[in-house]
Amino acid sequence: MAAQDIKALLDGFYSSFNFNERVNNDPIEFPRCYNNRPDIETAGLIAACLAYGKVSLFKPVIGSILSKMGTSPAGFLQDFDIKRHAGLFSGISYRFNKSEDITAFIYILHGAVIAHGSIKDAFMRTFNGSIYEALGEFSNYMLSIDTTAVYGSSVSPPGLRQLFPSPFKGGACKRFNMFLRWMVRDADIDLGIWTEIPKNVLIIPLDTHIARIARCLGLTNRKGNDWKAAVEITEALKLLDPDDPLKYDFALCHHGISGACTAALNEDACKSCAIYSGSVKEL
Repeated sequence: MAAQDIKALLDGFYSSFNFNERVNNDPIEFPRCYNNRPDIETAGLIAACLAYGKVSLFKPVIGSILSKMGTSPAGFLQDFDIKRHAGLFSGISYRFNKSEDITAFIYILHGAVIAHGSIKDAFMRTFNGSIYEALGEFSNYMLSIDTTAVYGSSVSPPGLRQLFPSPFKGGACKRFNMFLRWMVRDADIDLGIWTEIPKNVLIIPLDTHIARIARCLGLTNRKGNDWKAAVEITEALKLLDPDDPLKYDFALCHHGISGACTAALNEDACKSCAIYSGSVKEL
């Protein structure tokens, strides 16, 4: 399919997509509950970092953590005291992340906010136009914060490291890229509060749904769902929209989440797909 045909197809799909209907089935629901930048970015980072696996499983965990933090998650981070709050997240765990890891996660965010003023400032301190470099340095910095107060020694167990992925290790960093999309894009459901970062330097949050659809459309030939594949797909989308290549991300991802796109990859299954057939269907 020619680039102009893919653009016409995706633009039509995007323009017909019912964003509001899908918000409540997406972790972006959490930062959208707040009105000021510090609370939005704090709730957003917590929600994004824990948004893996089934939505129905991770949403209650995110909700429990944020409810413990009160009406202002950013204010909670500022005032966090490990002696006073050590047991606050006891009993909250999710898959790879034990209760101690959740506590260490909050402790690290607290340390970053105290040192730099906000999560945004902690990220922007190394941003020079490259998301790859900024994310890698951000992850390394967060994991360099001493966690002795939580674990008894300064360690980074797997359940904590999993919350701070790094593109330096080759992974797609889907959750961090999703967080940046929320913060930077200022259209549709995204929040647009980090105006210093151009939309066209963002990297697509690559998951199995986006990867499958991207291969169907010929946007990547890579077999692995890694950072290089995410960059390749993003570069292909830039040919369709140079200023805002990630505009298609939410709609395409939820096309997969909703079950409208299956993993069957056969002609009978694909003929009914709005993307494959070129028709536009309301999800």
